[in-house]
Amino acid sequence: MKYLRKITLAQLPTALHEIPAFARRLGHQGKIYIKRDDLSGLAAGGNKTRKLEYLMADALQQGADAVITAGGLQSNHCLQTATAARKLGMDCYLVLSGEKPEHFNGNLFLDLLTGANIEYVTRAEREQSMEKIAADLRFRGKKPYVIPVGGSNPLGAVGYVMAMSEILRQFELMRIACNRIVIAASSGGTLAGLVLGAAMGGYTGKITGISIDRQARGADAFPPQLARLANQCAQLLEVDLRLKAEDFELEYGYLGAGYGVVGDNERRAVRMLAESEGLFVGPVYTGRALGALIDCIEKGKWQNETICFWHTGDMTALFDYSADLL
Repeated sequence: MKYLRKITLAQLPTALHEIPAFARRLGHQGKIYIKRDDLSGLAAGGNKTRKLEYLMADALQQGADAVITAGGLQSNHCLQTATAARKLGMDCYLVLSGEKPEHFNGNLFLDLLTGANIEYVTRAEREQSMEKIAADLRFRGKKPYVIPVGGSNPLGAVGYVMAMSEILRQFELMRIACNRIVIAASSGGTLAGLVLGAAMGGYTGKITGISIDRQARGADAFPPQLARLANQCAQLLEVDLRLKAEDFELEYGYLGAGYGVVGDNERRAVRMLAESEGLFVGPVYTGRALGALIDCIEKGKWQNETICFWHTGDMTALFDYSADLL
């Protein structure tokens, strides 16, 4: 395997520990662990830090002095990118889907504290807006580096190939026979990296992605995109391994009323983990995925398994959803 250039932004390894009170409350017959990538150490923590270690190293190598990325109004990825940019002395431009709010809360408030330049657009306009900002910056003599939504390209996915190696070592040291890893999936880089890393590391358990906003079929079908991303990542790493769409296990039944819309699934999950373990998940990604885990266990699936829930961050988004959660 080829080792790619990275910079240190994360505090690794992130913690892995059992959440027994949560498992008891669910009546789960096996053990449940949580992987704390919400404690990754950049900004308010989250999974994007691992991706940015490789993406920002590439930006520096290319001589970039500004980074551009996009996401939702409460994007954890955008906040971590803005923080990484400031840490490295770069300007940051964020293209956020949604209308400029009257009051600034959660991650958006923190984005503004970093001094990031923010443009508000529709979701469909994000790519075009990033390209326009990049062109304008080049015209002014700047050297922008464009990071895709979620940092989910082959280079960003490398961060989670390495994360899989990290957790397999933790399983070994802690003598955990983990049957299933459950994780939120949206832009796809985290899940693609984990599944590739699992194939490389010989992990024999399941990795179940909970789709937050993507479909199984149609022109924008998720599994083929995940396989393509994982295989491009394997090529970067010079690993002779190729995955197929069928190698990705996903649950699609938890899309609710749409992206970022809090329903009973998310509300219950956020409160249950807080009340049982004093731990917090945001409603958009981790709350939706945790709600799926709760529902699957209550329906009799995974009952005797040892499960690891991968906490990918987004806790600070809670502050923008207080009216929906209380």
